[in-house]
Amino acid sequence: MSQRIPITVANGDGIGPEIMAATLRILEAAEAPLEIETIDIGEKVYLAGNSSGIEPSSWESLRRTKVFLKAPITTPQGGGYKSLNVTVRKVLGLYANVRPCVSYHPFVETKHPVMDVVVVRENEEDLYAGIEHRQTNQVVQCLKLISRPGSEKIVRYAFEYARRNNRKKVTCFTKDNIMKLTDGLFHKVFDEIAAEYSDIENEHWIVDIGAAKLADTPEVFDVLVMPNLYGDVLSDVAAQIAGSVGLAGSANIGEHVSMFEAIHGSAPRRAGQNLANPSGLLLGAVMMLVHVGLTEHAERVHNGWLRTIEDGIHTYDVYDEKVSKQKVGTKEFAEAVVERLGQMPQILKARKYKKGEESRASFEGSKKSPLKELVGVDVFLDWTRGSANDLGDALSKLRVEGVKLTMISNRGVKVWPGGHSETFCSDHWRCRFLPESEGGKVAHSQIVSLLGRIVNEGYDFIKTEGLYTFDGERGYSLDQGE
Repeated sequence: MSQRIPITVANGDGIGPEIMAATLRILEAAEAPLEIETIDIGEKVYLAGNSSGIEPSSWESLRRTKVFLKAPITTPQGGGYKSLNVTVRKVLGLYANVRPCVSYHPFVETKHPVMDVVVVRENEEDLYAGIEHRQTNQVVQCLKLISRPGSEKIVRYAFEYARRNNRKKVTCFTKDNIMKLTDGLFHKVFDEIAAEYSDIENEHWIVDIGAAKLADTPEVFDVLVMPNLYGDVLSDVAAQIAGSVGLAGSANIGEHVSMFEAIHGSAPRRAGQNLANPSGLLLGAVMMLVHVGLTEHAERVHNGWLRTIEDGIHTYDVYDEKVSKQKVGTKEFAEAVVERLGQMPQILKARKYKKGEESRASFEGSKKSPLKELVGVDVFLDWTRGSANDLGDALSKLRVEGVKLTMISNRGVKVWPGGHSETFCSDHWRCRFLPESEGGKVAHSQIVSLLGRIVNEGYDFIKTEGLYTFDGERGYSLDQGE
């Protein structure tokens, strides 16, 4: 290939510069035709006064090359610094996080010698939307946002990935027995899209028992797809039980730009000592080579790396005197891989990559919008002047025509009417107002009047949530005990 492919590279913090130098040394030796643009991100940029951790000019490089190979960075503690990883994923629409978690038995110690699991994690929403508020003296909240477009894109990507990579099964993890609307939507979308892929087995697990099964017998899984938080936690768990978090690479796929990285952090305590294992970043770079169509180079690098692992050339983190032949540093490990480029593993499974386009996904959406009707409002109060019964009795006397108080809950448990004295209550109360007539609706003007009455009576309302139905289906949760 005569034309060189532009990529943006960030050396990162801590061990980042060392493992990036090792990775680029191997890519260069493999003759991957890459044109590298280097940008500064991370701690140096943060401490220079940019709280986002990235300069505006760096965004232009990413938009120009559309491919980002990023070493780990350090986010300073405190001071209002936001995670640059999350920022890049969300700003550039990197909706799919793909993390292969593979065991390399018998060369890397693991209790799961035949593990080969790929975690496909939704990357933009869920609790990682980062929308948090302190609402009372005692209570803070974080909003969990799950959208149909976000769910459709990630689930479809997982099935397309499975088909493209000859995977046999896609498994969905959610907690929709508790979060029936948010996780319930993700599960519903999974079932809808799974029906389009009759050639691929599908299943759903509740995330807690699914996680236990993953930790115990990961070989029963193939491709896993799940919302953001579960995917973040369980991809690290999967990588560790496969052998080491330090061996796992990661792809963050978007419609316009994609980012490739190791899943581990910057490990500043190991920086500058020629100790760090570059394998995670290198395998992320292999995913990058596949993404840009350099499949032969990806095979050359990946199989050379596998042969190095087989030959017992190991960094300190995976070195085991029972199987390892030589303990080496970062630079020496890179040179060992370079020496084995073009060689094939003899025991571990050799890697072969398909040519062609990277898997893509899209949001198709519903054919028609449902009828959305406002049928009530939840008013949240910061209140400490008595019991649930005191609050219920007082709010029941606030008269707004057509609207009545029907329920009060505290931390998701109904405490009025008919609450239990054993229920602990904080200073954060949800007060539900519904139409006086069965099946009625509520107007925004009635809610405004209601809030005015609440304020005039000296109550501190801290937020409201409209209660809607969609084609008659309730679009809000009931409380425990309701």
